Amino acid sequence: MKEQGNIHFCGVGGQGILLASELTAYALLAAGFDAKKSEVHGMAQRGGSVEAHLRFGKEKVFSPLIEPGKVDIMLAFEMMEAVRYLPFLNKKSTVIVNTQKIPPPVVATGKAPYPGHCLDELTSRGIKVVPVDAFEIARQVGNFKTVNVALVGVLSLFMPVKEKTWLEVMEQRLPAKILEVNKKAFKEGRKAGKNS
Repeated sequence: MKEQGNIHFCGVGGQGILLASELTAYALLAAGFDAKKSEVHGMAQRGGSVEAHLRFGKEKVFSPLIEPGKVDIMLAFEMMEAVRYLPFLNKKSTVIVNTQKIPPPVVATGKAPYPGHCLDELTSRGIKVVPVDAFEIARQVGNFKTVNVALVGVLSLFMPVKEKTWLEVMEQRLPAKILEVNKKAFKEGRKAGKNS
């Protein structure tokens, strides 16, 4: 993705998906791209599905919404959510997926099992999958709320934006009290992505 791209963020409420998409949009703008972003909250406050669409390009981008089958990169904050949005993917798509499992209410109440084949469902379709244990990265840096920025760190490896620009955007957009731990999570995410 050098001149343009479509990025889909998905997960459940409370995972920081909207902040991740905002940081990505601002990094692209700072790198000289046009970028448009839209989000769908769903039942976010009850652990429901949340998604954000982000389209960017060197030319003017007129709509943030991504059509099914047109996602270049999906950043999935939860494995089952990656499978939920399979119709947006194609054989050239890359899925960066957090291996953390967050059971939806139907699983948490024991009415259904958590599917054990989420990653296989993606790879069996020829989709490039980059699994990352972002929860473990967040634990290591000392703040569980940095899962989202750790995943943005992985995403940054696939984007036409320099690392320095990402860090500058974080300095502009994040409160001082959480800046350093998030920068650390971002850098650890980049390391994890290089090793995947």
